[in-house]
Amino acid sequence: MRALVLHHRHGDDGLRLEEVAEPRRPSGWVTVRVWTAALNRVDVYMRRNGAGITHRLPMILGLDAVGEVVECEAGSALAPGTPVVLYPALFCGRCRFCLAGEQPLCLRVRYYGEHRDGVFAEYVSAPEVNLLPLPDDADPVEAACLPTAYLTAWRMLFGKRPLGPEETVLVMGAGGGVSLAAVQLARMAGARPIAVSRRPEALTRAREVGAEVTLRLGRDDVVAAVLELTDGLGADMVVENVGRVTWPLALRAVRRGGRIVTCGATTGGDPPAELQRVFIRQIEIYGSTLGSLEEFRRLLAAWRRGLFRPVIHRVYPFAEAIRALDELEAGRQIGKLVLDLRRRGDLTPDRSLR
Repeated sequence: MRALVLHHRHGDDGLRLEEVAEPRRPSGWVTVRVWTAALNRVDVYMRRNGAGITHRLPMILGLDAVGEVVECEAGSALAPGTPVVLYPALFCGRCRFCLAGEQPLCLRVRYYGEHRDGVFAEYVSAPEVNLLPLPDDADPVEAACLPTAYLTAWRMLFGKRPLGPEETVLVMGAGGGVSLAAVQLARMAGARPIAVSRRPEALTRAREVGAEVTLRLGRDDVVAAVLELTDGLGADMVVENVGRVTWPLALRAVRRGGRIVTCGATTGGDPPAELQRVFIRQIEIYGSTLGSLEEFRRLLAAWRRGLFRPVIHRVYPFAEAIRALDELEAGRQIGKLVLDLRRRGDLTPDRSLR
C-alpha cells in the first residue's frame, strides 16, 4: 500500500510517499480502507521536531481518517463496506480515567501519527471501539475534519465549564482549524464569538462562519475592543492556542472569574505567567486535548443534524500529500486541508463554506 512515511528530520527528503506493507490486524481490531484524511498542526510538529512524544522512526504520519471496513472479527458490530470515522486516541479502557469516560486522560494513551503509525496510508488497523459508523450519504471529506480539530474545539467550549448562550468567547488565531471550529460551535451554542487573527482573509472567513466581531492582531487594540464590547467586563471565555504572542492579551481580555482554555502554543509555550493577575482576578486556566468518545458522538450528531459544516480550504489527491503538508506548515490555509486517497488527479479548488 502507499503511505506517507517519515524516515528522518535532517531534511525534506526524510518524508516520502512510498510503498509499505499493509498493517496487521490484531484480534478484535478492524482493517479500514482509508478514503480521506485531514491534516493537523501536529503533523508538522512530528515532521520537524517530535520532541516529547515517544515514538520511533520510520513512522507513518496522520491522525484523522474516514474510510470503509474491509476486514473485521466474526460477530463484529461492523461489517465490510461500513463507512467509519476513526477516533485517533488508543486507550486502555481499564484505568480510572477510561472507566470515567475520559479517554484523552488515559494513563496509556497513544495517538495515531504520534506514538505509532498513523492514517496517511491506504489502509489502517484500529480497535473496533475506535471506529464510529457513518451514514452511507455522509461526506467523507467533511467527516475527516472532525476527529482532531473539531473535537478539540468541542471539548474546549463544552468540557469543564461549558460555554452558555449569550456568553462572550474570544477566539485567538482564527485562521486555524481548531479556532475556526470554535467560532462555529460557539455560534451554534448561541454564544457571541469574537475572532482574532493577523490575516484579513482569515477574519473574513471567521465572519462568514459566525464571528460576531473580528479583530486584527497588530492593528486593533484587542483588549480595549473586547472591554468595549462587553461593557467593561471582558470575555467570559478565551480560546487560546497561539501561546506567547497572544497570552498577555488573553489574561487582560478575560473577565474577573472568567476562564482561559488552551490547547496549543504555536508561538511558544513559555509566556509570562502573571500570577498576581490570575489570582487577584480569580481567572481559571485549564488545558484541553482532543475529547472523549462520548463528546465525539455528540459532535458527530450535531454535524449530521446540519448544525455546522467544517471549513475546508483545499482537498489534495494523496499523490500531493507532501505539498499539502508544506502548505499547512507555511500557514497559508484558512480551515482544514484534506487528502483524498480515492483520487489520483489534480488538487481541487478552494472549498468555501456556503
